[in-house]
Amino acid sequence: MPGANAGNAVWRVDLSLSTALPPGRTAWLSNEERARADRFLRAEDRSRFIESHVALRLILARYGGWQPQDLIFGQDAGGKPVLATHQRAGLHFNLSHSGSLALVGISCAAPIGVDVEAIRPIDDPLPIARAHFHRNEVEVLTQTPKALRNHAFFRLWTRKEAVVKALGTGLMLALDGFDVSTSAPSAPTVAWEGADPTGCGWSLSDFDLGPEAAGAVAFPLPGQSCHRYRLPEDWGLQG
Repeated sequence: MPGANAGNAVWRVDLSLSTALPPGRTAWLSNEERARADRFLRAEDRSRFIESHVALRLILARYGGWQPQDLIFGQDAGGKPVLATHQRAGLHFNLSHSGSLALVGISCAAPIGVDVEAIRPIDDPLPIARAHFHRNEVEVLTQTPKALRNHAFFRLWTRKEAVVKALGTGLMLALDGFDVSTSAPSAPTVAWEGADPTGCGWSLSDFDLGPEAAGAVAFPLPGQSCHRYRLPEDWGLQG
């Protein structure tokens, strides 16, 4: 696993483990994390929440040279998770999980936002888009063939969520106030209805997860790229 000077990275984590996490791994979680896990009604959802947070601790600990169980998390002013202890200047992170996948974003250069969504059938995503998306994004979806519209909807949704998470503003940011539907030759762009809140520009890209899921990563800073890694299938058992 890369160390502290690895720059930007997004880790893909498989949450469909063939073997349950050892008790020693689940013991890494805080009381607050366990309480959040217990709120899930389905055992499968509870397990995947636990696995994603164990993976986050494992990855962060390797980057900082820490012990996973010693990490304590807090929130910044916008509600974005941060390390309350074991802080290291310039180390930003973000976690997203959906279905059997999780993404963990790490950056030593700028705040980072990642989002993953398991693609599920929606009879008609256009009403949802009209209620939340920028008008240009709605137009793109309208012109997309129906057979491809579902996947296109989730691709746009993950881009928008990655931008929101990179800013760390949560529900305070209006989703229809920016457009992520235009793709440059190498990456999608972020176009703001008003002034760009960063004042400097963005880096945004899709994460190829195959036909079952959509993912995206965003940085509120131009010119950023990231390495893409995948934890091995037996990551839950590795030391």
